[in-house]
Amino acid sequence: MSLKSSNQVEPNRYQLEVEVDADTFEKAVNQAFHKQSKKISIPGFRKGKAPRAFIEKYYGEQVFYEDAINAVYPAALDQAVKEAGLEFIEDKIDFDVVKAGKDGLDFKATITTKPDISIENYKGLEATKKAVSVTDADVDEEIKKVQDRDARMVTVEDRPAQNGDSVVIDFEGFLNGVPFEGGKAENHTLSLGSGQFIPGFEEQVVGHSTGEEFDVNVTFPEDYHAQELKGKPVVFKVKLHEIKKKELPEVDDDFVKDVSSFDTLAEYREDIRKKLLESREKAANDEMENQLIDKLVDLVKGEIPEAMYQNKINEDIRDFGYRLQSQGLDLQTYLKYTGKDKDSIRDSFRPQAERQVKVRLALEKIAKLEGIKPADEDIGKEYEKLAKAYEMDLEKVKGLVAKEDLAMDLAVEQAVKIVRDNAKVTEVKEEEKKEEKEEAKEEAKAE
Repeated sequence: MSLKSSNQVEPNRYQLEVEVDADTFEKAVNQAFHKQSKKISIPGFRKGKAPRAFIEKYYGEQVFYEDAINAVYPAALDQAVKEAGLEFIEDKIDFDVVKAGKDGLDFKATITTKPDISIENYKGLEATKKAVSVTDADVDEEIKKVQDRDARMVTVEDRPAQNGDSVVIDFEGFLNGVPFEGGKAENHTLSLGSGQFIPGFEEQVVGHSTGEEFDVNVTFPEDYHAQELKGKPVVFKVKLHEIKKKELPEVDDDFVKDVSSFDTLAEYREDIRKKLLESREKAANDEMENQLIDKLVDLVKGEIPEAMYQNKINEDIRDFGYRLQSQGLDLQTYLKYTGKDKDSIRDSFRPQAERQVKVRLALEKIAKLEGIKPADEDIGKEYEKLAKAYEMDLEKVKGLVAKEDLAMDLAVEQAVKIVRDNAKVTEVKEEEKKEEKEEAKEEAKAE
């Protein structure tokens, strides 16, 4: 199999003429004969027993050519694409047979290729980074969250209910003096101030004591799901059985030993401070890097095949479908509930897909311009990381992930580092960052 010619016929479309040698094509024809012969009947022979020569004489010598061509052309085309130094994009292939016979197979295939984009001035990009810090109040807030998780509920008997309490109540709702469906419950636990009930309900429970019976007057919202109750004033008959409050554990060394691996409160606070600082630093770096990536997208010059965008949209929708499945849904059900169709969901994924395609092309080009070639040792380590992450045999991972693809992923990571390390980054305080975002919003509105 060999490449006879390669010609660009339009932007990102190449026509390749490929030759498959006589021996290779003959083997494919013979395999097609053995595959089909059992189904073929020839007068004078039992079904499936006619020799190939008789079948070809009866039906024509090209009877097995179509299957033979379908068998050999994918590998032949792949090899030709590599010989031509092109990168094939999954898209429509225009295929034409030039000749097929005893001398072999010649065909022409017009394919879509990855564009050779250009990118300049990717060093020295400007970005801002939020200055991060952690205060004692931030540490206190994190400890308060742990306190809340370890809190216990205790019954209150010496005061009325307050916001933040948990109450156990019976209630029954009446519309124009008549009980309505779904408006009754017994021994229901309600957290006051949580906003779980109709606006105004929880506020009217506050101030009542254990054992009291009282009315709660509320009006259902205009957008309430039950048509017969929308915007209607109702009365709930309520009996308060129990009031409970959250009792937080005391924050001391014993508390620290219970909730962490540390022995003292001072050690625990320092660990929280360190982790908060690391988390905020990472978030600030990620935001800064996203600014640089957005600017890289604007620097991409070249005509990008529509197929690349469509393929990325397909990939993103598949990933979205997998996430829905993990939540017990499927894409069809999601579309039904949201009132969307396949076209509208594809449109919603389009901006993200365009950005991702351009970013990848930009970083691959930078890797090429910078001469980045990951070492075999680094590629080997990456294979090991993947095997460990997916709990798979190393050789199986190597069979699933091509070395060239993994090498390019690593090269792209290094390209990101080059852009980041050469950027002009200005550190700004939180207040300045907020002002920047507001200005950006105003500019976007003006456009």
